[in-house]
Amino acid sequence: MSGTREHRGALLAALFVTFLWSTSWVLIRWGLDGESLSPIVFAGLRYLLAAGLLSALVAGAPRLRPEVASLGRRRWGQLAVLGLVFVAVAQGAQFVAIDSQPAATSSLVLALTPLLVTAMSTAALGEKPTGRQVAGALLIVAGAAVYFSGELGFTVIGLAASTVGLVANAAAALIGRGVNRRRDLSPVVVTVASMMVGAVALMVVGVTVEGMPSISARAWLIIGWLAAVNTAWAFTIWNRSLQRLSASESAAVNNTMLIQIGLLAWLFLDEVPGLLDLIGMGGVSIGVYLAQRPRSEAKIPG
Repeated sequence: MSGTREHRGALLAALFVTFLWSTSWVLIRWGLDGESLSPIVFAGLRYLLAAGLLSALVAGAPRLRPEVASLGRRRWGQLAVLGLVFVAVAQGAQFVAIDSQPAATSSLVLALTPLLVTAMSTAALGEKPTGRQVAGALLIVAGAAVYFSGELGFTVIGLAASTVGLVANAAAALIGRGVNRRRDLSPVVVTVASMMVGAVALMVVGVTVEGMPSISARAWLIIGWLAAVNTAWAFTIWNRSLQRLSASESAAVNNTMLIQIGLLAWLFLDEVPGLLDLIGMGGVSIGVYLAQRPRSEAKIPG
């Protein structure tokens, strides 16, 4: 009985985390539009502050400090590549995409990450896709075609940025598998080290290209919430929930984000979807669940 209760609690906790991550899209748009934050610097500040908070967590955990101290040059290099791809490229592109087109559109493109990861893994291993994966891929194509013929639409810059984020997310998932394969580092250490590298890179590029903006108290509140709650805290809850959830359960919960983001954008960003948009998002969400490879992986918060 207690096991069932704990499992249900883990499921609800994971769903709560996906809700927090979905609200990030609204908060990011508020920061970009309402506070005139530039996208790359905004992303850099969010992840730099989150990395700092998680670093404090690692510093206060006696069992984690030796892991950091034992990191050699080769491992640091792997973590740096992961951070540059996942944080600097993928998250920077995501913020640019949100700044340039409807949040639901950017979310739909990035929701294809599991499909791309599965396709890349299948090709690398020389495996044939299963009938379920093929059916899921066909449903994704059909759903995306229906969505893009709807009312919300896309922009050239936004779609390009979303595509860059999609490819970077998929590449980061494969790099992350390689980093975590040895199981000698905890997910927190992997996240802190890689996130710090990626966040610093984002800040350097952002300040060079966009300059350092004047940041209001409200903007700092948005940045602080995104960093502390939607990144550092949410990551901790998510990884604890993964200890009790199966790969298929965590994938199903994660796939609800596409619908959550669409609903939140409708309520708070006045992005009113038409019938075709809703049908397309539903088709893509179901297709992604069917097409992805059922496996459990550590996840860096987004």
